[in-house]
Amino acid sequence: MKKIIRATTVPLSLDVFCNGMLKELSEKYEVVALSSPGPEFPAIEEREGVRTIKVPMERHISLVKDIKALIKMVGVFRKEKPTMVHSMTPKAGLLCMMAGKLTGVPVRVHTFTGLVWPTERGLKRRILMFTDRLTCACATHIIPEGEGVKNDLIAGKITKKPLKVLGYGNVKGIDLSHYMITEELKAKSEKLRSDKFTFLFVGRIVKDKGVEELCRAFEKLSKSENVRLILVGPNEGNLDPISDEAWEIIKNNPMIEYVGPQWGDDLLVYYAASDCFVFPSYREGFPNTVIEAGAMNLPCIVTDINGSREIIVDGENGIIVPPRDAESLYRAMKTMLTTDEKRNNMARKARKMIADRYEQSFVRKCLYDFYDEVLRNS
Repeated sequence: MKKIIRATTVPLSLDVFCNGMLKELSEKYEVVALSSPGPEFPAIEEREGVRTIKVPMERHISLVKDIKALIKMVGVFRKEKPTMVHSMTPKAGLLCMMAGKLTGVPVRVHTFTGLVWPTERGLKRRILMFTDRLTCACATHIIPEGEGVKNDLIAGKITKKPLKVLGYGNVKGIDLSHYMITEELKAKSEKLRSDKFTFLFVGRIVKDKGVEELCRAFEKLSKSENVRLILVGPNEGNLDPISDEAWEIIKNNPMIEYVGPQWGDDLLVYYAASDCFVFPSYREGFPNTVIEAGAMNLPCIVTDINGSREIIVDGENGIIVPPRDAESLYRAMKTMLTTDEKRNNMARKARKMIADRYEQSFVRKCLYDFYDEVLRNS
């Protein structure tokens, strides 16, 4: 039985993006999950029924720790002798592809779920582009999560190797039997429902997700309209903090509710209690929360970036605005609030457009077919 090592930088990514996938793959291959140590590992081992390996990796550049991680990764691959290593997330990709190349792993696959360098400048941009080029140079197969990521890889001259988007893009797919409005969910969401038009944001509370512009746009809107904004997600201010001004708006505007991270059925209740999803991020690979919101019948306001513009068709299931533009975001939110017919038409189309392209079994079949193809002669 051929062995596959699936790797991410932190185990939360394995837990979220490979939920159920590793178990399905293990019916045909020997599957090993690899990531940094973390509290998610016991749940992954129990749910997926696969062996796990822990290699400490830093998400950010740390030369000494990165070299130590590479040395340990080389030792792991020499011992395990996998037929394939498939990584996603930047640091795991760089280390796994290098270690795989050094140890002669036959099939080395990296999935780019998003690119950091397009929004950076100067030396940091050049370093990030170099690491992506090195990742690609060591890989045998490169999968961009969507057409936008593919186009950026080509435009940035990151690699000349073939780039293949699987299906319509996205690495996870969506379980439509879970993300749906049921009578039970309606009843639960009534407790959160309001007579105010409700905008919902789900994501990390960081500058990169457009939270600054969202706060400014909503502050202006709330001065004249009966609205509220629910912010769902962890505050990762140590990585990319929003300004003190934005935090003051969140704290002082009574129409903004910051509820922290929510998961599972608790998150579904917030989708069901909202009228419009807003996601003004600066960069993405393929934002799963936009897919989730669409599956929950929510029209979406997104920025004109990779992933988001592939999920949302402007005027059909949502509105697309320029990134970093609070005024355009304000106008889009005002449009959603005041044009009932247009918004309701978008809401009616939202779920079907998601189901047609991102249903989970279809997304996984695209990946499994790819595995079968590249492993057939390995």
